[in-house]
Amino acid sequence: MKLLEFVECIEEALGIRAIKNFMPLQSGDVVNTWADTRELVDRVGFRPQITVSSGVQSFVDWYRLYYGV
Repeated sequence: MKLLEFVECIEEALGIRAIKNFMPLQSGDVVNTWADTRELVDRVGFRPQITVSSGVQSFVDWYRLYYGV
């Protein structure tokens, strides 16, 4: 998932748009990452069944309830 797609999930969950300040790459920024979770799935037998969008929404809902905001 691209970072801006993740930000969009957060925006949708919160019902507001983020103020984005696009900057040039900074020293230490990671351009590309790769994650392969097959070995973890094979070892523990667990594969997540929830989408990022649903997970973000659930977290935002919990946070608002827990902190009363």
